[in-house]
Amino acid sequence: MHSDSFVVREPNEHRTTAPHVLPIYATSSFVFDNIDQGIEIFKNIESGHAYSRYANPTVDAVAQKIADLEGFGLDLAAEAVLTSSGMSAISTLLMGLLQTGDKVLSQGNLYGGTTELLRAILQPFGVETIFTDLRDLGEVARLLDAEPAIRLLYCETPANPTLACVDIAALSALAHQHGAWCAIDNTFATPLLQQPFAHGVDFIVHSTTKYLNGHGNSIAGVVVGRDRSLLRQKIWRAMKLAGTNCSPFEAWLTHNGLKTLALRMERHCANALALAQYLEQHPAVARVNYPGLASHPDHALATRQMRGGYGGMLSFELKGGLEAGLRCMNRIRFCTLAPTLGDVDTLILHPASSSHLNVAREIREQNGITDGMIRVSVGIELVGDIIADLEQAIEAM
Repeated sequence: MHSDSFVVREPNEHRTTAPHVLPIYATSSFVFDNIDQGIEIFKNIESGHAYSRYANPTVDAVAQKIADLEGFGLDLAAEAVLTSSGMSAISTLLMGLLQTGDKVLSQGNLYGGTTELLRAILQPFGVETIFTDLRDLGEVARLLDAEPAIRLLYCETPANPTLACVDIAALSALAHQHGAWCAIDNTFATPLLQQPFAHGVDFIVHSTTKYLNGHGNSIAGVVVGRDRSLLRQKIWRAMKLAGTNCSPFEAWLTHNGLKTLALRMERHCANALALAQYLEQHPAVARVNYPGLASHPDHALATRQMRGGYGGMLSFELKGGLEAGLRCMNRIRFCTLAPTLGDVDTLILHPASSSHLNVAREIREQNGITDGMIRVSVGIELVGDIIADLEQAIEAM
C-alpha cells in the first residue's frame, strides 16, 4: 500500500448540512475557543452555551417553540424556560417571583399537587395562599384591596378536575390594577385552544408531560413569559440556581409530540364532546363536567375565551356516589386506569384517592371535588370504543 494512502487531512468542522430532526445535545458542558470567549458567554456579551443546567440547544429550541405557540398572532415576543416537570415549572415560577411576606391569591379547585405545594412548601417559608372562588370577581377585587401583600394571582382554567372556568381577562386586569402578576396553568387547554397572553396574563405554565408531549413517554414542564427581561431575571435565574432544568432527552421527546399536537387536539375535543353528551343522558349519571356542554355553568365563558374546541378532559359522577364510582372503574376494560392525562389513550382516574388525596375533604367537597367524582382524559381512539367501555362498566353495576 502506498504511503500517500495514509495522508491525514484536517477535519472541516463546518462541513455539514442542517439536520431534519432536532438533535439531542447530550452534553453536560460546552467547549470555549479560548478564555475570553468563555468570559463573554458567562457575562452574556456573546451568545453561546456553557453548562446544560443553564441552557442547552435542544432544550432551548423546544422552549422557544412552545413560547412561539403561546404568542402566535399576538404582538409580543414570548420566551420560555423548560423544566423537569409540570410541578417544577410551578415551583420555579413561585420561587422566582415571591419572597417571605408575599401572598398568593388562588382558587380552591386547583390541581391537588399545586394546592399541596402552596400549603406544605410555600407556607412554611412565609408565603401565604388565600383561596377563594375566582369566578366571584367582586370578592377577588375585595381581597386584592384588603391584602396589599398579594403579589401573584394564580389560576387554572379549565380547572382540574372540575373543569370550572374563570375569566382570564378580568382576573388579569384586577391583578395588574393592584400591582400583582397573573399566572395561569394552561395544561388542559394547550395554546391551540386558549392563548392566555391574549387576555393579559403575565406567565403561563404547562405540564408538557400531558398534551404537548401527548404520548406518555416524557416528564417535563415549562414557564412562558410575555416579558423576556422579567423571565430571564427571575424565572431563568430560579431555574438555574434550583436546578429544575429539563434534560435534553425529555425536551426532544416533547418536541416529537408537538409535531402532532394539532391533529391530536382535534380528535381529543371531538371524542370528549361525544362522550360527555353520552354520559349526560345516561340515567345512572348524576352530573357531567365538560365546558363544551350547554349545561355547564361556564359554557358561555369557555366559548368566549377558548377556540376550536373545549379540550379532552371531563369528569362525572354516578348517582351511587363513591361506591358506584369505584365499582365502575374496576369494570373498565378498554380504557386505562392511570394517574396522568393528555395521552393518546383514554385514561381514567379517581381524584379523591389519587391526585387530590392530600387535599382536605372539606376543601375538596366545597369546590365540587367529591368522593365519587371520576376524571376522564379522553383519548384519540375510536369514540365508539370509548363509549362502549364506559357503557358496559356502568351497566354491569
